[in-house]
Amino acid sequence: MKIAVSGCLLGEEVRYSGGHSEDRFVTHSLANYAQFVSFCPEHLAFGTPRPTIRLVEDGKDGYYVQSSKGEADVTGQLLQSNNTELQKIQNEPIRGIIFKSKSPSCGLGSAMVYRSNGYSKEKDDGLFVKMCKERFPLLPMEEEGRLNDPWLRENFIMQLFAYDDFENFKASKPAMKELVQFHQSYKFMLQAKNEMMYRELGQIVGNHEKLKFDEILRQYEILFKTAIAQKSSIGKNRNVLEHMAGFVKDKITKVEKEMLHEQIQDYAHKIVPLIAPLSRLHMFAKTHNVEYLLDQKFLHPYPKELALRSDIKSGK
Repeated sequence: MKIAVSGCLLGEEVRYSGGHSEDRFVTHSLANYAQFVSFCPEHLAFGTPRPTIRLVEDGKDGYYVQSSKGEADVTGQLLQSNNTELQKIQNEPIRGIIFKSKSPSCGLGSAMVYRSNGYSKEKDDGLFVKMCKERFPLLPMEEEGRLNDPWLRENFIMQLFAYDDFENFKASKPAMKELVQFHQSYKFMLQAKNEMMYRELGQIVGNHEKLKFDEILRQYEILFKTAIAQKSSIGKNRNVLEHMAGFVKDKITKVEKEMLHEQIQDYAHKIVPLIAPLSRLHMFAKTHNVEYLLDQKFLHPYPKELALRSDIKSGK
């Protein structure tokens, strides 16, 4: 799996000061499962070290890029390097992008826009982020600052691996039977994301309009990638856990059933993390060979070594 990442987050000394902003989650955890495609349009445009830049309103509901060196308008130079970096990313089979927060180029909703009088106006997407969103509207994107939030981190990583899974599935040249199986394996994850979208995806797979498979897959891809970008919540996860418990209720003892529901309740009340009831469910499914549950991506949406569900704060 390839992920495009702001170069400074990878430890590259490309920040305006000549330093870096290495993110250890990226370089020490994600690095075990992904290759990185580095980018830094500001370094490409202005070199390192360099004068700082900022976004300034242009009076037309937009902004231009201003250099701290003589307050020059350097929008054209940055746009040129943005296009170069965008082309580099586009040439790779990337599964997501991680941006540097608060950067005039790469801030994801965190780039400060200034008024012409020098006062701050609002936060917006950086110039390069806007271009990436336009070019890759369904691609998982996040900035490292927001990934410090365990809930956002878990949701993003889940989206990232699900996106990769679909791309690999699509590359396998599937037929209708395989799409049905793929959809079934994502049942509980999709329900934890958006119940309505899950049902709409089921209707696409049902193919009541007798469409050709290429069109079914196209429609499914758009809605699936939209659905996995939704954020799960404690409430939605709890409903899914209760639903999953129904698949083992006739196979476990009364005491085991009580313990399982107690853990689900404790998770709902933020006493234990999600991994607690999930591990118990997984144990019961494995003990009693409940294949339908064992095949569910919700049980193992990404490598367990990332341990993102072990933090109580990963639920909201």
